[in-house]
Order: sequence, then structure tokens, then C-alpha cells
Amino acid sequence: MTATWVERYARLLVSARLNRESIFAQALQPSPIERRGLFSLAQCLEQPALLVDQVKADCPQASDTRAVRARVSVLQQDLALNVIAPLTISLFRYGQAALPDPERIFLAPAEDGETTTSRWFQTPGAPAVDEAHFVRSVGRQTRAWYPVFRQQLEVSPGAYWSSIGLGLGAPFSMVWNLAEPYEICDLAQRWLGEFSNDANRFIDWIPAVFGGQTTAIPQRKGCCLKYLLPEGDYCGTCGVYRKPRLAALRHQQPNPGPGQWQPGR
Repeated sequence: MTATWVERYARLLVSARLNRESIFAQALQPSPIERRGLFSLAQCLEQPALLVDQVKADCPQASDTRAVRARVSVLQQDLALNVIAPLTISLFRYGQAALPDPERIFLAPAEDGETTTSRWFQTPGAPAVDEAHFVRSVGRQTRAWYPVFRQQLEVSPGAYWSSIGLGLGAPFSMVWNLAEPYEICDLAQRWLGEFSNDANRFIDWIPAVFGGQTTAIPQRKGCCLKYLLPEGDYCGTCGVYRKPRLAALRHQQPNPGPGQWQPGR
């Protein structure tokens, strides 16, 4: 009988002698009890101008098309990292998880000058589904959302799908420098291939050397454009300087500890 992905991941943790509950507890932090939403993802998909208008209201200085597109692109990454990623981690922890539900996903108001990250959230209450249903449905959902983000909101294919790939690969990012890197890369890449979307095309999981230790990291083939923002920088998975970054990783550097590197941050 073919092992489920939850079982394969459990074996990865066991082989690395990692405490399963500790790993998941660090990754799944409790959400704020109450958050106010400006509008839902369902409304955004029906009226994409809502997101563009909100970006302009949050950032009056983002007056040109390029600046607006960069902020929308980073917000799409936030959707992947703050909604899809936690749901995927829950699936690997419990063997079932809620699906991303556009009616329950909301954009929160900007706080403390941060206008692009930690904005999207999903309210609790959606029913949990098993692994097969999750893979099938999330693959279908992300394909359905793509035309709006691509055509109406002008998020590039590489940005959209590599961000989705980071969200779906979150369980493997949790142990990027804690488990056997070649096994992580192999499992993560094959996991992304299960979704019948283009996420697998725009993410490469590769072994990389930090200070003599080989680790596993995802490298995007698309750029979220965060580096264009005044408060932005190059992400740890940046695809803009992909080749120089990969070359630099092979030089001796201080070894990062657990939790010091986060994809997309």
C-alpha cells in the first residue's frame, strides 16, 4: 500500500530524530482571536479593483502602475504564506485540514506601517478534509484564482506560482536545516508535483551549503517584487539574483540556527 504524504513526512521527522509535536507547535502559532476584515478573497476575485484601491489607500505614494503591481504581488505572497501554508502544515500534523475558503479569507487593515505582509487570514469553522481531497481541491482552487491575479491584478506567472509553491511547501521549510537535505528536497519537489498546477515548475528545492552544513532550501524561479518596495528587501528565496545567490551559498558562512531563515521573508 502506498504511503500517504503525512506518513512520509512523519518518517522524515523520525529519521532526523526530531520531536514531532515540538516542530509543529513552533510552526502553528495561535491566531489572534478577533481580526477585522476589509473584504473577503471571494469579493476580491469578483472585483479585483478592491485590492488595487486598497493598496492605493494604504500607500498613497504608490501612485504608478509598477509600484501598485509590486504591492499586489507581495500581498499575493502573503496569501500563500499566511493562509495556504498554515493549512498545509495542519494537514501534515493531523492528517486532515480545512481548505482555503475564499468566503472565509479576509484582508486585514494595515497596521504599524506594514502594508503588505500578515494581512490575509482565514476565519475558523471550515470543515476538515482528508489528504486526497485537500490535494485535489487546493490544486483546483489555485488554478481558478490564477486568471484574476494574472490578468486583472498583473501578478506575473512566476511570482504567483512560486508563492503558491512556498505555501504548499511550508512543512518542508520547517525542517530545512534539521533533516537530511537531499531527502527534504526530493520529498518537497514531489509533493508540489501532486497538485496539478504550475507551482512545481517555479520552485526548485536544492541542497545548499551554509558554513559547512548542507541544508535544503526552495529557490523561486519567479520574483514577488518585494525588493521594489521602499521597506522591502530580497527574500531568502529570491529568484532575481538566483545564480549569484546559489554561488554565494557554497562559500563558508555562519551556520543559521533553526528558525533564522524563512522562505519569502
